Amino acid sequence: MKQQLYVNNQWIDTKEYIPLYAPYSGEKLADIALASEENVHEAIEAARAAAKRMASLSAYERASILENLVAKLQEKKEELAQLIAKEAAKPIKTARVEVERTIQTYKFAAEEAKRIGGETIPIDAAPDADGRVAYTIRKPIGVIGAITPFNFPMNLVAHKVGPAIASGNTIVLKPASQTPLSSYVLAGLLEEAGLPKGAFNIVTGKGSVIGETLVKDERIAAITFTGSPEVGIAMKSKAGLKRVTLELGSNSAVIIDEEVMLTKELVERIKWGAFVYNGQVCISVQRIFVHESLFHVFVKLFAAATRNLIVGDPLHETTDVTALISKGDVSRVHEWVQEAVKAGAAVIIGGKQKDERTYEPTILANVPDDVSVQCKEVFGPVVTVNSFASFHEVIKRVNQSQYGLQAGVFTNQLSKAMQAIDELEAGGVMINDVPTFRVDHMPYGGVKQSGAGREGIKYAIEEMTELKLVCMKK
Repeated sequence: MKQQLYVNNQWIDTKEYIPLYAPYSGEKLADIALASEENVHEAIEAARAAAKRMASLSAYERASILENLVAKLQEKKEELAQLIAKEAAKPIKTARVEVERTIQTYKFAAEEAKRIGGETIPIDAAPDADGRVAYTIRKPIGVIGAITPFNFPMNLVAHKVGPAIASGNTIVLKPASQTPLSSYVLAGLLEEAGLPKGAFNIVTGKGSVIGETLVKDERIAAITFTGSPEVGIAMKSKAGLKRVTLELGSNSAVIIDEEVMLTKELVERIKWGAFVYNGQVCISVQRIFVHESLFHVFVKLFAAATRNLIVGDPLHETTDVTALISKGDVSRVHEWVQEAVKAGAAVIIGGKQKDERTYEPTILANVPDDVSVQCKEVFGPVVTVNSFASFHEVIKRVNQSQYGLQAGVFTNQLSKAMQAIDELEAGGVMINDVPTFRVDHMPYGGVKQSGAGREGIKYAIEEMTELKLVCMKK
């Protein structure tokens, strides 16, 4: 299959194509178009030309387009799940969850399209300002440049496309090079749903070409990017006065305080948070801190639960863990594990490659704070477990990170929960749950090198609209 670019509701040929292979099976899925700088400019111009039409749509019309899209996605749920399982090597049962979440995300977008409003301002609260009426409205800002990662090829696209359409903006999307196929399916569905011509465009290829062009082009009003801190920080430095929303890395931690009951439900929840989609989740449980009184029991229970994970083909119904997105990532993860072991960490389970594409679910205990698996983002099926003596100490250890996306705390004491809420340096704190918890209408984003700005449909709309003040003298 030859997959062209999608620009101005047309499929566009390019000079170069690259083969796309399934990460698990190695099967060739398609030949993907490589966009040139000229192709990107064409996509931006198509989006710019459509911006006035998009901005003129009523809230009802924007919501209707999104509702139509939801209906079409419902019809293709299994087909889309199979596609995600192949291009992203995501276990099929997890891929189905992603499709369901994608549908929910567009539903939220349709609802929020009808709720974009402002507020009245009591302007006469200032001296010499009586006799006036003032209020605010929100206006679309124009063309959104969206750059998405491989790990949620449908739902993280929805978190950018959904609020952009809901707020009356147009989009140029660069999906991840490994997972563009589901985005191209989306293009056809949006066309069928009634989205105006040119409002949604897809360019695939090198980030160094597409990303640079989007960031520097003055016709782009906002960039919304999910990816590595290195790329995100570089983009922000070049963006000038553009709005920039960055969802970057994390090494999310969970704290298990003393007197917490180590129930099967708790252990299974942490196992899910650590190993869902092979640990390739921005808010995956990477660091576990357990009170010293519970440490040995927890490690034993957690290891026993982890041994039940089934490693295999993503298209098999029972598979829990499968191939990482690339062979290079398997090698990197193994190098990091070996680094930790040489520094004194103990391998409780795993610690080796199953094959060149797959890494075994791995638990490391007593891991030094300065090794890669502890202080960088692993993005693989590896989790560390360390003990702590005092709650004050563990808060400090969690905060000793360049990241701050989400954190989880299991505790029976309200005072400690409130302390964690106040002191943890993270964009979200989950009490009695793992940091991997996310629903698609909540504000989502981090501090430090985990990003800037927030996603979650309502909050993304705020990033994609301009606040305008209206003041009338009576």
